[in-house]
Amino acid sequence: MVKALLSGLGGVVLASGAIAAEPVASNGPRQEADDQIIIVTALARSQNRLDTSVSVSTLSAAQLAIVVPRSTAEIFRDLPGVRSESSGGEGNANIAVRGLPIASGGAKYLQLQEDGLPVLQFGDITFANADIFLRTDMNVQKIEAVRGGSASTFASNSPGGVINLISKTGDREGGAIQFGAGLDYDEYRVDMDYGAPLPGDWTFHVGGFYRRGEGPRDAGFAANRGGQIKANVTKKIANGFVRLYAKFLDDRAIAYLPAPVRVTGRNGDPHYASLPGFSTADGTFASRYLRQHLTLDGNNTPVTDDIGDGMHPLVKSIGLEARLEPGDGWTISERFRFAAISGNFAGLFPAAVDSASAVATSLGGAGATIAYATGPQAGTVIANPAALNGNGLLAKLTVFDTRLNNLDNIANDLRATRDLDLGGGRLSLTGGLFLTRQTIGTDWLWTSLVSEVRGDGSAALVDIRDGNGRPVTEKGVYAYSAAFFDNCCRRSYDVTYTIAAPFAALNFTHDRWTFAGSLRWDKGWVRGSVAGADLGNTGTGLAMIDVNGNGTISAPERQTAILPAVRSPVHYDYDYVSWSAGLTYKVKPELALFARYSRGARANADRILFGPAVNPVTGGLVDADAAVDVVRQTEAGFKYRDRGVGLYGTFFYTTTEEQNFEATTQRFLDRRYRAYGIELEGSYRNGGFGLTGGVTWTDAKIISDQLIPAVVGNVPRRQARFIYQMTPQYQHGWFTVGANLIGTTGSYAQDNDGLRLPGYREVNTFVQVQPLPRVAVSLSVNNLFDVAGFTEAEDATIPANGIVRARSINGRTVSAAVKFTL
Repeated sequence: MVKALLSGLGGVVLASGAIAAEPVASNGPRQEADDQIIIVTALARSQNRLDTSVSVSTLSAAQLAIVVPRSTAEIFRDLPGVRSESSGGEGNANIAVRGLPIASGGAKYLQLQEDGLPVLQFGDITFANADIFLRTDMNVQKIEAVRGGSASTFASNSPGGVINLISKTGDREGGAIQFGAGLDYDEYRVDMDYGAPLPGDWTFHVGGFYRRGEGPRDAGFAANRGGQIKANVTKKIANGFVRLYAKFLDDRAIAYLPAPVRVTGRNGDPHYASLPGFSTADGTFASRYLRQHLTLDGNNTPVTDDIGDGMHPLVKSIGLEARLEPGDGWTISERFRFAAISGNFAGLFPAAVDSASAVATSLGGAGATIAYATGPQAGTVIANPAALNGNGLLAKLTVFDTRLNNLDNIANDLRATRDLDLGGGRLSLTGGLFLTRQTIGTDWLWTSLVSEVRGDGSAALVDIRDGNGRPVTEKGVYAYSAAFFDNCCRRSYDVTYTIAAPFAALNFTHDRWTFAGSLRWDKGWVRGSVAGADLGNTGTGLAMIDVNGNGTISAPERQTAILPAVRSPVHYDYDYVSWSAGLTYKVKPELALFARYSRGARANADRILFGPAVNPVTGGLVDADAAVDVVRQTEAGFKYRDRGVGLYGTFFYTTTEEQNFEATTQRFLDRRYRAYGIELEGSYRNGGFGLTGGVTWTDAKIISDQLIPAVVGNVPRRQARFIYQMTPQYQHGWFTVGANLIGTTGSYAQDNDGLRLPGYREVNTFVQVQPLPRVAVSLSVNNLFDVAGFTEAEDATIPANGIVRARSINGRTVSAAVKFTL
């Protein structure tokens, strides 16, 4: 029904991004003064921005549209101090803050929240990064981002910061429905939301989206399809409120993994360029001829998965939020959520890319021949491999097929605050208890394929025969295992992380001074089991199995990875103490100075289960320190706001412990980092014109490494000296226009400080006009100048063949939308 409606509107309705714009306001940008912006994230209780001794930024729903996001992670790039590598599609982004490392993937030291509770308790679960299960749409009222400071003590496992998406609640009647499509890429989308007060002091809000299309890169099929719906209902009572809310997310989004790019020049001064037949702007290994993936499931039974499912989050959650003020200075708040989470992650990772003859020889020996295995030319011999697709290349692909069987999360945050008049000042005392249980139940079902290098959504798999004509592959499959990763990684987890965290805080204000201090104790219990040959106690993990059931054992079936019947226990406990103390001095009403010191930590989750930290026989910790990584931060800065001008500056100094495992390189890490820098954020408002921006300078260094001492003193990988953003906007009467600049200086691809990733500047633009009182038409362009930007690379130096596997931002995409305000 939705598809038919969109098709019918095809000539009139044009495009949308990840979130729709608010209706055009006739009185200029809706930007509140800082003494009116109330912050609720990672604090004992709500406070205005200028009075807090933490660095915090907010983005309103109206501001989000100007960013022209194609994913939630692209919104996060507009937050000062936040490094969001938003090149993975609508999830799987690597996100860090203030020089804290991205040693593997995900958001290890940063927590993503919805309405004050974590999306997942750990932001870097392998193949289940928290942003995969998060979508930004018309339900969002605003985004708050706290960096450092009290994030260590008001949330678990978030010493770097907290980014919180806060939902609309229907306090004001209204809503909208928006239809859109891409102009130069295939995507159709409908968004809607509506909320209103109801009789009897009730309010409600409901909203969501549905979309379908190929997406911004050439996948050859509808790679993005699905949507979500969220709803809440609130009962206002004499001394507070009680709110119930629910969410249903069922979405499929293609996962963009590293792809081949030609690199010439020197490691320190490289030049990146697209390969013939494979564009860095819109190319991907995804293909209409590479959908069905035959493998063994967690019970070693043959199954066929759809690689086209990409990142498939399935989330069903219900929650409760309540706030009571019974009198005598007391405030009691309660937040509870249960989320049933499952899905899968499927993507194509190039373990190696080389000339067709070199790949054929490496797998089939001298005299090997190649032929198409899938697609319209299946069975046709490739007589001239050097001319294949104009690049003469083949790729050894590993299918990252991961079943996310169970990521259920239950969380409860209960706190009570008492306000007292004391010594001519105001004292607030807070005590609370956070309880959560996070399950991680996944199966890694990797296999190995050989593919042509073609980025238009039509790539075919390739079969190889040795010099005697004997098949080395079968229908493009080289092994039913991760043969290109030394047959690692047939893994299964079923582990539960239970956390209890009591916390306390005090806030004392006297005259112009405000002191804030907080303390938290996290106690964790880790129980469950894991299976996999990587543990070293169950044999090689390979067997000969007739996977396709045709009665014979082919060459790839001789390399079939299986999960051992014997599972190893996981059974250990951990605990850590976090604390934070800050001081604010209000020089005058529009100027405040602050300083803060914090000690926080992050408990490691699934990434240490197959490493040396956990005993595979007992399930206990071999190295107790491996369970927790400590982060220490010093901050000092100022906040100024007066007559439409805002300026905020923070100096930060951070030391970080890191123990981790990276799936693609099979490396374990045990090191420490140091980072310091300056974070500046500013805003200007004059009538209908508004300007916001920020720049962060960071000097980061690896200061110790237990496993790779040679990297000590180097700059951590992908850490740029400068990241910056700027967003000018103008509104007047019936139209609004805005632009968004995102930039970064160069960085190193890996920790050896070899190959450089060039800096880049991306410009996004947005225009909206209102021809009728309740109708708005908008046009948005993401990456207006079609710049090439690379967020990561697998190769530490330029390979001999000059082909680097890198992940790039999307090229230019143009979209438009028509919106009807209800």
